[in-house]
Amino acid sequence: MAKKIIKKIGVLTSGGDAPGMNAALRAVVRTAIFYKLEVVGIMRGYQGLIEGDFVPMESKSVSKIINLGGTILHTSRCPEFKDLEVRRKAIDGLKEAGIDALVVIGGDGSFRGANDIFKDFDYPVVGIPATIDNDIYGTDFTIGFDTAINTAMDAIDKIRDTAHSHDMVFFVEVMGRDAGFIALHTGIATGSEVTLIPEIQKDIDSLVDYLKIGRRKNKTSGIVVVAEGGHLGSAAEVAKAVKERIPSYEVRVTTLGHIQRGGSPSCSDRVLASIYGYESVCALLDGQSGVMIGRVNGKTVYTPFDDAISKHGAIDKSWYEITKILSV
Repeated sequence: MAKKIIKKIGVLTSGGDAPGMNAALRAVVRTAIFYKLEVVGIMRGYQGLIEGDFVPMESKSVSKIINLGGTILHTSRCPEFKDLEVRRKAIDGLKEAGIDALVVIGGDGSFRGANDIFKDFDYPVVGIPATIDNDIYGTDFTIGFDTAINTAMDAIDKIRDTAHSHDMVFFVEVMGRDAGFIALHTGIATGSEVTLIPEIQKDIDSLVDYLKIGRRKNKTSGIVVVAEGGHLGSAAEVAKAVKERIPSYEVRVTTLGHIQRGGSPSCSDRVLASIYGYESVCALLDGQSGVMIGRVNGKTVYTPFDDAISKHGAIDKSWYEITKILSV
């Protein structure tokens, strides 16, 4: 695509919210202003894009938001954006508003929409990876992941106090329907006895045998971290199956749920989001489009949307072996 003159950019947040989205938005707005560009915030993701819900952004528009969770632009799911004519209406609205390029902050679903815009209409668009699941291909870390694992770690630390006091085994469910990054990191950080993730097959009998071995070693309590997309089912289902096989165990279930998405972003997420926001504007000015901004081995990289949405960020399975070794 030929390099286009950019004078005005739009920015939206889409899909599930993630701590640090506001920090990324702040960086996009202020970097654009530094380079003498106009900035427009698009409310409610692609839904607001379709409806032309645009808000001019100034430096003061993003004051005091770097520490806020969620997104001040709000977000939504928008399945109708898959329709070509709906996308055409959105692009017509962007052009009518004089918006020359777009920054999309979100996950792989958001990037599918961004990729369609790029391919269908040759429209300049770049993406910023923001999802607590950390499963986007083309970057070591996504915005929101660090905050989410610290939230989960803090909760599990508190749960362990009760587990130890009452000689209970707690099954704690964390987010991660398709990826075990949150479970794996929190499992290591909290010293869980067992960590169940979608990427590693485990049967209920081997889990029960492992817990029995721990009990024979005088482990009177325990924590089992369960990714919501694990092969054995939800934490409640796993706990029920264990209780049926070991009736003497006192088991409890805690589902952390959306608490992992909220809260003030960590220092790491604020820094990462700020870098991504800055780099996204620089990428557009440099003529880049149809790419996601990422960081790999401490360096900024551009990953084509085609790769970001068709490939899957993979866990390091050697870390799973670490969880087993350290729970002996």
